[in-house]
Amino acid sequence: MKKIYEGKTKDVFSLDNGNVMLKFKDDCTGKDGVFDPGENSVGLKIEGIGKANLRTSVYYFDLLKKAGIKTHYVSANVDEALMEVLPGKVFGNGLEVICRLVATGSFVRRYGEYIKDGTPLEGGYVECTFKNDEKGDPLVTSEGLEALGIMSQSMFDSMKEQTLKITKIVADDLKTIGLDLWDIKFEFGYNNDEVILIDEIASGNMRVYKDGKIVEPVELTKLILNR
Repeated sequence: MKKIYEGKTKDVFSLDNGNVMLKFKDDCTGKDGVFDPGENSVGLKIEGIGKANLRTSVYYFDLLKKAGIKTHYVSANVDEALMEVLPGKVFGNGLEVICRLVATGSFVRRYGEYIKDGTPLEGGYVECTFKNDEKGDPLVTSEGLEALGIMSQSMFDSMKEQTLKITKIVADDLKTIGLDLWDIKFEFGYNNDEVILIDEIASGNMRVYKDGKIVEPVELTKLILNR
């Protein structure tokens, strides 16, 4: 395998068959040793979280497949923390898509004068940020993405529709085990003009609460998979 990208929580390799291999790591986004999926830098290392995130991703990718939603997932080797995926071009230099069901984290840090932490966001609120650590992952609108030549409005509409559908599937699944999804982060790519979910659906990319307290990533994975 040839390494083509080194990310915060995964390394990316090219394969001879044209597909891509993702190597999951134990690094997590956060600050001062505290996990926070809304942060834009690695803040801590949690032993075993790479494999935990992979197992969770495989579980949800299979769930999405049953729901008729296409993703880049091909296969996985959990013991080696590896996932083979279809190739897909990222938007710009990387675009993160966040679906918020409850106001918290960076959303409240930005808009706290208008909304309190823990306020439900009916129907889900979708926002996009560029992957850019130096600039703090700046927000960008659909109009901005189109003006910059990164994504057409129709591609954005498809991405938003998929984001809301996927978020509902994950949230409904978590509800069955007494968990509440507050927000979740995705990444999308494209082949030709088709927008598909790429990267992962992992415990480290979502905020989930149980009885009013946040569930840490490793514990969340156990709850999801050991039901």
